[in-house]
Amino acid sequence: MAAQLLRTVEDARAFTRQVRARGQRLALVPTMGFLHEGHLSLMRGGKERADVCAATIFVNPAQFGPKEDLSRYPRDLDGDLRKCASAGVDAVWAPERAQVYPPGYQTYVEVTELSKGLCGERRPGHFRGVATVVAKLLALFRPDVALFGEKDFQQLRVIQRLNADLDLAVEVVGLPIVREPDGLAMSSRNSYLSAAERQRALSLHRGLKAAQALCGQGVVTARELVGAVRAELEREGAGVRPDYVELVDSETLAPIIRVADQPARLLVAAYVGSTRLIDNLELREPSE
Repeated sequence: MAAQLLRTVEDARAFTRQVRARGQRLALVPTMGFLHEGHLSLMRGGKERADVCAATIFVNPAQFGPKEDLSRYPRDLDGDLRKCASAGVDAVWAPERAQVYPPGYQTYVEVTELSKGLCGERRPGHFRGVATVVAKLLALFRPDVALFGEKDFQQLRVIQRLNADLDLAVEVVGLPIVREPDGLAMSSRNSYLSAAERQRALSLHRGLKAAQALCGQGVVTARELVGAVRAELEREGAGVRPDYVELVDSETLAPIIRVADQPARLLVAAYVGSTRLIDNLELREPSE
């Protein structure tokens, strides 16, 4: 069955009123469209956790910098709607920009500490845009649960913090990264890669897996783990340019010098040609 297409704020409000009137539990999956299996896994996860699942498709201009790829970001609404239906989504909100940011709009949300460093440092204003649009979506739909992918790990932590700080009372769930059979993390931006770049992009995951293997052998210092990732990126030769490789605390995202008792996260961002890709992996200190 095709998902109900919602276009306006009032459409979304009417939909959520009906869900609440029926006493049903609502899941929300915010996306920027050009959907892949990673998105669909979130939608299926929403159906498992709630009676009704809604998705949103909106390429959010507030999270793109002036030199970033807003105008060429891939779009395929018709294809996305078919994929949403295949995942059991009940409704899709696909608004025009003016529905989200009407004339005179001037309110923004900022999560201060978690937005620093990593992608926040390299993309000034990015998480201000993410936090703003997600806060609006959670306020509009008032879902019981909202699902996000762990590939955008800093984004997930920012959203969990804003949900707690603003007392929105949504269960914010992060689901594991979905990968291609060769290990490449699924991303809408993978469509930008040429065949040769697609092969070089595998160095991100190979580097993370090399670091994970070292950690399992008792190598737990940031210097050595980060070095393993960088070595793999540099092995690919021209065309892969590291943006950052960092070992951080999984909760605070603060840089750490070694993997300790609590889970750590190793995050990487790199340019493959002109395309910026990100990936990450959890690391734990090996048990005795």
